Amino acid sequence: MRRTVSFSVLSWLAVALFLLLVAPAASRPHPESAWAKNVRWREKRSPRVKRQVNGPPCAPYPAQGITAPKPNAWAGLTEAETVSVAEWLFAQPALNLTVSENATEWDNTVALIELMVPGKAEVLTYLNSNGSAPLRYAHVVVDHRATTEPYLADLLVGPLPIRNGTTRYEPLTYPYTKSAGGRVRNLDADSETMSAWFYNISASIEDITQELWGGTATGADEDTLDLWGIDPPWQDDGRIIRWTAFWNLPTSDFDVETLLPLGLYFKADVTGRDPTGWSVEGWFYNGIFYSTTDEFRSAFYSPGFVKLPPNEDGLWGQTGQRGPVPPLDTAYPPTMVAPSGPRFFVDEQQQYVKWMDFEFYLGFSRDIGLSLHDIKYKGQRIIYELSLQEAIAHYAGQDPMQSGTAYLDSFYGFGPYAFELVKGYDCPPHATYLNSSFYVRETTHTHTDSICLFEMDAPYPMQRHSTGSYVSAAQNVYFTVRTVNTVGNYDYMFSYEFYMDGTIDVNVRASGYIQAAYFANNHDYGYQIHSALSGSMHDHVLNYKIDFDILGTANTMIATTLVPVSETYPWSGGKPRNTMKLVRETVASEDNSRLLWGANGATQYTIVNTDQPNRHGEPRGYRILPSLGTAHLTVQDSSNVVNAANWATHDIYVTRQKDSEPRAAHPYNSQDVFDPPIDFAKFFDGESLLQEDLVVWVNLGMHHVPHTGDLPNTVFTTSHNGVQIMPLNYLEGDPSMESVQQVKIEYKAGEVGEVETYGQPESSCQAEWWGYKGDSVVRKFPYAPGRCTMRPRTRVEGRL
Repeated sequence: MRRTVSFSVLSWLAVALFLLLVAPAASRPHPESAWAKNVRWREKRSPRVKRQVNGPPCAPYPAQGITAPKPNAWAGLTEAETVSVAEWLFAQPALNLTVSENATEWDNTVALIELMVPGKAEVLTYLNSNGSAPLRYAHVVVDHRATTEPYLADLLVGPLPIRNGTTRYEPLTYPYTKSAGGRVRNLDADSETMSAWFYNISASIEDITQELWGGTATGADEDTLDLWGIDPPWQDDGRIIRWTAFWNLPTSDFDVETLLPLGLYFKADVTGRDPTGWSVEGWFYNGIFYSTTDEFRSAFYSPGFVKLPPNEDGLWGQTGQRGPVPPLDTAYPPTMVAPSGPRFFVDEQQQYVKWMDFEFYLGFSRDIGLSLHDIKYKGQRIIYELSLQEAIAHYAGQDPMQSGTAYLDSFYGFGPYAFELVKGYDCPPHATYLNSSFYVRETTHTHTDSICLFEMDAPYPMQRHSTGSYVSAAQNVYFTVRTVNTVGNYDYMFSYEFYMDGTIDVNVRASGYIQAAYFANNHDYGYQIHSALSGSMHDHVLNYKIDFDILGTANTMIATTLVPVSETYPWSGGKPRNTMKLVRETVASEDNSRLLWGANGATQYTIVNTDQPNRHGEPRGYRILPSLGTAHLTVQDSSNVVNAANWATHDIYVTRQKDSEPRAAHPYNSQDVFDPPIDFAKFFDGESLLQEDLVVWVNLGMHHVPHTGDLPNTVFTTSHNGVQIMPLNYLEGDPSMESVQQVKIEYKAGEVGEVETYGQPESSCQAEWWGYKGDSVVRKFPYAPGRCTMRPRTRVEGRL
């Protein structure tokens, strides 16, 4: 369509009437949580000024409805299935289970009940043909503590539904490399006893803590100090060693404790379950190690002992507005809106999503949170599974707390900490929201509106071109699935972004409070960022699984590298010319499939199907490139995690797909770092990777050396990493041409002749193109003030 008239007054009125009619119907009630009721109660006690809203409403529209092509094979257990499995487990005498709320440290409990994700071969038969849905099984974790050697055991229960005589449980062993399968010791079985024992130790130096900081850590309600230490514990020579640090407790309602280290640490041997066999092995303060409590006390009361200042709560560590307000900041900022409502489809029950040429299913689990499955583009499956596997935060420092910390976050679980998203901040106001659920202690918890889906207009077009007579551009609208998981002190924002050209961008951002170090003697490990505080250097590495299926399951990885060369050509007169060329190498086997991104960003890895080239003979595929730098673990042969994070040593890995290798890590790898349930290094056994079903494991992350800008919170803008999955010779051309969301403006001598909008709907939010001018030319010599002429730009042929 060629537009030759401006947006009419009648059109404006029609849009306004439409908004007034549909906006009230777009809102939907949300069940009021206990938290929300508590907030309302507090607001009644402390009335707050309510913001007055003027102007038209901006309520979101519901997403378009759709019916999934098939039921979701990755959907979690239903409420009825979970209840039936729990009832059946408690009826098994051999398990000797106790309900969690009644259990002591010496009782067996059920730690987890969730779906056992079916094998890929079964699911593909179901998806690709008229095969029946895979049988459903439950994955159960039992915490065996009624023994002197407590352990956690993975069980397989099924098939479901539960039927007496046919349902059974068995050890779940096949997904693990450990000889004992899914059975691993539980180093936290005596956490309550251990906590009380640690507080007895700190109480024994109450005179010292009072003199140093005017407070105590005894386990009493009136304590002003807290104790917590390294994770995982040291597992050396068969002994279990824990270093514990002293921290100031916040005096405000802000979560600032990780900013309040006090610089005192004690070492304890806590091997075994009998506290009478535990012992204090030493103290560390201001760079000096004291082998006994008596030695530390004697030094403390000796002349010349240096007492270090404490870190204390204050405005410096608290979020919220303070300081001068930037100019015009009180005006309402730009806001993304969806004038026509969502342009995507959701089957909420089956967790199935369709946007433009993309479609996929969502999954959700306790360990890894959100996952994406059966991702299709233009009707063809390109990825069978895209999911987070594990995240490590590996610290370093001169003190044993920082040096001994390497959090493996799936131990805590990403699923339980996917809280409700903050509308308008975590996601734009027009987003569509889904809930997530997870099992804990004989209950199922649901986090309302913890997954959001939305379209955004990128701040740059997908493509554009200018000449002396026209300019054309295509709008770059992309679709995002997002969740935020707050694991401990860090908030991880996970985004999966889909673009019309077939690109998928996987992004992770980190915010929240840093785990800071005490500043004394820590200059080689961080910057001093407050009066008694050091930023503690650490690596964030997050591992993702990408199970590619490019035009089928027979795929190959090709590494293509730009290399500098000196070449002599038939036309160069015998003289070499310094230039560059492409070098293609096939990643032939698992012997050479642990890879690093090339220097200067010169290497790209592509998954192709060599049996299905395009019409030019080039293999069709998808390439993988980091979108923001690279990140793998800086520490080599980590003393903290040993074999528990062998997935973090390189940037990218390729293995042959096996149902016995569904995960790169296990949530309880930290409980036995020398022989973890899943040692990723054992995946690499020399198998051929030529035209096989391939899985690519990619690391995202950040090398984080906190600075003053990390106070009070690390910001998402700088703590960010991503990887792009992009078509390569996969399509016939640029698919943005299929969209009507583009414009061509033809002009001459500063006058617009025609505007081609290709049938896109008119909107009050649309830009005005009829004022396009092109170049403005003002004669400077001889100078003629006020005289301005327009001329078309000169087109430079053949240059891009």
